[in-house]
Amino acid sequence: MLKNWLRTTTAAATLFAAPYMALAQDAPAQGGDIVVTYKDDITTLDPAIGYDWVNWSMIKSLYSRLMDYKPGTAELEPSLAESFDVSADGLTYTFKLRPGVKFSNGREVVAADVKYSIERAVNPKTQGPGAGFFGAIQGFDALTGGTSDVLSGIETPDASTVIFKLSRPDATFLHVLAINFASVVPKEAVEAADGDFGKKPVGSGTFVLKDWTIGQKLVFERNKDYYVKDVPHIDSFSVEVGQEPLVALLRLQKGEVDIAGDGIPPAKFLEVKNSPEGAEMIVDGEQLHTGYITLNTKVKPFDNVKVRQAINMAVNKERITRILNGRATAANQPLPPLMPGYDKAFTGYAYDVEKAKALLAEAGYPDGFETVLFSTNTDPQPRIAQAVQQDLAAIGVKAEVRALAQGNVIAAGGTEGEAPMIWSGGMAWIADFPDPSNFYGPILGCGGAVQGGWNWSWYCNEALDKRAVEADSISDPAKVTERQAAWSKIFTDVMADAPWVPVINERRVVAKSTRMGGEDNIYIDPTRVINYDAIFVKQ
Repeated sequence: MLKNWLRTTTAAATLFAAPYMALAQDAPAQGGDIVVTYKDDITTLDPAIGYDWVNWSMIKSLYSRLMDYKPGTAELEPSLAESFDVSADGLTYTFKLRPGVKFSNGREVVAADVKYSIERAVNPKTQGPGAGFFGAIQGFDALTGGTSDVLSGIETPDASTVIFKLSRPDATFLHVLAINFASVVPKEAVEAADGDFGKKPVGSGTFVLKDWTIGQKLVFERNKDYYVKDVPHIDSFSVEVGQEPLVALLRLQKGEVDIAGDGIPPAKFLEVKNSPEGAEMIVDGEQLHTGYITLNTKVKPFDNVKVRQAINMAVNKERITRILNGRATAANQPLPPLMPGYDKAFTGYAYDVEKAKALLAEAGYPDGFETVLFSTNTDPQPRIAQAVQQDLAAIGVKAEVRALAQGNVIAAGGTEGEAPMIWSGGMAWIADFPDPSNFYGPILGCGGAVQGGWNWSWYCNEALDKRAVEADSISDPAKVTERQAAWSKIFTDVMADAPWVPVINERRVVAKSTRMGGEDNIYIDPTRVINYDAIFVKQ
C-alpha cells in the first residue's frame, strides 16, 4: 500500500521533472561561505506565516517537516519521519519520527511538537495563509470556527508516533506535510518570542539563524547537529538586503556576490548571456509559475464580472513577454503548461480592445473609471505595471501604479478592500508542490480570501470549493486522469468569473558566480526556489 501511495503522489512530479534536470558539474565539496542579495528585506521567518518566494527557501532550511523532497525534484521522501504508513482507505496516516533529532535550542523533537505546529498553522489567531492546506484533518472546521483549540484528527500516542485521521481522502496530503506550513517548531520558543518568532526562529533544519540586522543582512550558519550526514555543504550563507538588482549583478561579476537573488535585470540579460562567463553564470529553467493581475471582487467596479472580463481582454500579454526578453509565454488560465490538468484547448480571453470597451459600456462604464494597480518596486515589475497601465488607458481605465516593497504589497493584498488590482510579478505563484490543487486553495479558494491570505481577488465560489474538495478526494491511483480532468474544468470555470488576468508563465533565471557548483535544478528548485541545503562552492 505504501509504495502505491507514493507512486500516486509523485505521478505529477514525473511529468515535469525533466526540465529541471541538468548534467552534474562537480562533486559536492564541504565548506565555504556565500553571499546572496535581494532588494527587499525579509518580512518573517515564521513558517506558519511566511509565504513569499524570497523567504520560502530560507524557511525551508531553518525547519524540518515529516516529509520533504529529493533535492532539485518534486519527488517525496520521509524526512523528520523515519517511516510512515497509510491505511487502505486513505483516511489514516501513521508516522514514526527519527530518534535523536534536536531543535537548535538543544531539545529533542517529539510527536507533540508536530501536533502543536500544525494546530498553530491552522489556528485563525495565527493569521497565517496556509490553514486551508490542512482542511482534510478531522477537527479542522472546529478549530477554524473557534469552537476548539486543537485538531482532533492528530493523535500522539507516544513521543515518536504521530497519527493523522482525515475526514476525507486527500490525494495531496503527503505533499501538504512537506510544505513550510507543516514545519515543526517548539512551543516554548514560540511563546518566549512573544509574537516575534519570525525574527527569533528555532527549528531543526539544515541551518540556524545567527544574526539579523534589519534592513541590512541575515546570516545563516550550518546546523552541525542536522540529522542527515554531510548536509548542508556550505558552512554559511549571508543574505544582504537593500541591493538594487543592477548593483547586485555588477558585484556578482566582480566576485563579491555568489547569487543575485532578484535575477538579471532584462536590460542586462543579453549582455550577461553573451559574456565569456555567461554560460557559467546563468541558470535558466522552466518553473511551475503563473504571473497574474488580481481583480478585487469586493471592490467596485470589479464586483461586476463584465468589468473583470473587459480587463482580461485589454491586457497585451505578448508585449509583456517582450519586456522580459522572451523569458515567458502568454498565459490564459491559472495553471501553468507543465502542471497536470492544464487545458491545452482552452483559449481564454483574446486581446481585443474594442470588445473590452463594449463590455465596459454594458457594465455601465462607457467612459471607464479610475483605479489603483499595486506592484512591487523591483525591476522589471514597475515597467510591466506601466505597460498594463497603458493597456487599460486604451479602454478608458485610468490606473494609478503604486510600486511598493514586496512586503507592503502582500499586506495590501491580504487586507480586504485595500488593493483593487495587484500585478503579482516578483510574488507570482510558483507551485508549493506539483499538483493543480495548489493553484486553487490558497489563491482562488474561499479559504484564502481571509485577512493575511493570498487570495488577493477575494474571490469565493462555494460551488467550485465543493468541487475542489471532491477532486482532491479522488485518491485512487487508477483515477489520476479523472482527478486531473476535474481540476482542469474547475480552472476554466474560474476564468468564466474572471477574478484574475493570467498574464505570463515565466521562466526563472538565476545569476550565480562561477565558483558556485551543483546542478542547475538546485538553483531553480521546484519546491524550494533556491535549495540552500544542496548548493556548494567549488574547491
